[in-house]
Amino acid sequence: MLKMNFQSCFLTPVSGLLFLLALTSGCKNNSPASGSETKDFAVRNFVPVSNWEESKNEKTITMDYHDAYQNGFVIPSVRQLPNGYFIFRFQLKNKTSVEQKFFYKIYYQDESYKFSEMDSAAGKENELSEENFYGSWENTDVTFKNTNVISPDQQYHEITDSFRVVGNPRNEQRCFSNGRNNRWQRNPRVGTYSFMLVVTTEENIRQNSIPTYVQNIALKNENHFTSPYYFFLHGKGNGLAGCVAEVSATKLKLIAKPDLGTGICIDSSSFNTVENRKYFSSTCGTDSTLFNNAPFAQFINHIDPAMRFENIPLVLDVLKDNYSKLDYNWNRSFYSRDEMISTTPQVPEHPCETVFSDPVNKKIIIKNPGTEFGKWRKQSVGVITRHGLTYGKYRVKCKLTELLNANNVWNGLVNAIWLICQPGGSDWNNRRTCNKEGYLPNYWKPGKEDKRVPQTDYSEIDFEIVKTAPYCPENSFPVVYKNAAADQHHVNNWNVPLPDEMAEHDGDVSVTCTNWDMACWEPKNFGVGCNPIKYNNQVFEAHRWDHWYRAITEKTMASDDELFGSKYYYFEIEWKPTEIIWRIGREPDQMYVVSYMNNTITSVPDNQMCLIITQEYHNTKWWIGSPYQQQFIPFPKNDIIGEIYELVIE
Repeated sequence: MLKMNFQSCFLTPVSGLLFLLALTSGCKNNSPASGSETKDFAVRNFVPVSNWEESKNEKTITMDYHDAYQNGFVIPSVRQLPNGYFIFRFQLKNKTSVEQKFFYKIYYQDESYKFSEMDSAAGKENELSEENFYGSWENTDVTFKNTNVISPDQQYHEITDSFRVVGNPRNEQRCFSNGRNNRWQRNPRVGTYSFMLVVTTEENIRQNSIPTYVQNIALKNENHFTSPYYFFLHGKGNGLAGCVAEVSATKLKLIAKPDLGTGICIDSSSFNTVENRKYFSSTCGTDSTLFNNAPFAQFINHIDPAMRFENIPLVLDVLKDNYSKLDYNWNRSFYSRDEMISTTPQVPEHPCETVFSDPVNKKIIIKNPGTEFGKWRKQSVGVITRHGLTYGKYRVKCKLTELLNANNVWNGLVNAIWLICQPGGSDWNNRRTCNKEGYLPNYWKPGKEDKRVPQTDYSEIDFEIVKTAPYCPENSFPVVYKNAAADQHHVNNWNVPLPDEMAEHDGDVSVTCTNWDMACWEPKNFGVGCNPIKYNNQVFEAHRWDHWYRAITEKTMASDDELFGSKYYYFEIEWKPTEIIWRIGREPDQMYVVSYMNNTITSVPDNQMCLIITQEYHNTKWWIGSPYQQQFIPFPKNDIIGEIYELVIE
């Protein structure tokens, strides 16, 4: 992908969340219900989210993007529930002969995107489970709370308390700066959450039968966090006398669905915005409302000067003016070097000129601007989300530009939907340590010249839809094109046909899927060249150029008319802790897999990433074997439009 520059729309925000004190009550209830008990007490009717979709066992809530940029996502927000907290309740009966207090704590955990807490093969805790997203009360110094004194009346007493899901729930120091907890640096994950209630006796608390690093999840045990789910369900807490750990059947599904009409924030460091505000509007600019609430920013590609190319001096609408293979071959053969225009792909000059947020239709429009003769430009455009997340199923509904015209000639653009490490990252957003030689940290530096490091924050997962070769390349590329001869009197000498393997896919484009693993050699099947990987009944060819190449790629051919000639199409990246699945389809229930990778062949990112959607110009040197070269595609006469209708992350 073309990389990027971005600053002010991704400034380090300040988060401030208030801790809500617990509430307890002594309402008695004798109605029978399932539950758990010890010799000292009984627990029943644990309801973890009693004030949201009350009658449902599987509840759903969407992330509130309002003020989430500066404070991180809070679930629920004060706009979703009046007090901004979930209320949980349970009933407790004192079975002893004396009145006493009991102690309790609630834990939550994302179950959709986690490592198993138990390493069943080794018969011990899975160390990677410390990466799971779990929490309790956001003030981690508050460990187990005590109930009021409960009499031994053999009656059930109802206990009521509250909690909310917040970022950085373990209050990890890597997310602190200047004494402030930047909860947005470890935002809540999407997916389905479980809830575990633990109730115990004062004796267990006093004797430290539950370790301090389980009571206070901010603490480590021998330099590792211990999952409370492991401790109570599989570890020493499982079967601990005088202790009950109950996981509720009620689940909460968390979904992110940003409003595309809310606006686009401009990175003031990328433009001279003091003098360049003529395209600003209420939905695109730098004002405080957009800074705090806009889910997207304008994306600015990084332009590598080394990718300069010589372009024919023509201005045409390739998609509408019937630019043919005959035209392409003529221009390739008969323009001299001194007639060509030396250029690189360009980026927008004016903020908000080429990206638009439509608040009425709740969509985003991106526009590659047309050009005029003498004002040569092939300008890449796009948008990027501003809120980083770790893992999720990213599904985009869009109508990006067609890439081929009626003659199946390429218009020079690449449609891309891709995830990239959250801008402004540093140590707080590092990937997991690569334990075999380390990562190559710089995507731009020749691999053998780069120095390997244990960690890096760079990560990227791509959809790139481009006109290129239909199969996995070998080190000596198998596509052979006949050289054109500049002989105007013999048309067959310059109007050379495509090779058969390219002609077979004349109307197709390559759905190219890539994971940038920064050449970490740790996966057991790390390979070079073309290597098969199976997913269900499909086999994909994963390709890497050499041991120092930082990315691994797979291709699937698809009809350009199908993907971009329809009213819209869906593209989905399902990013999980151990695998990545790419899908496309006409509707969410009609999607099919076009690429698959897992952690046996590539290092799957585990840091926070943002989503980018672009229509960008590539130098075709990136795509060896492509049937068309960028330099023989005319400059665009008219604006080229792409529309984004929906983004759902679940």
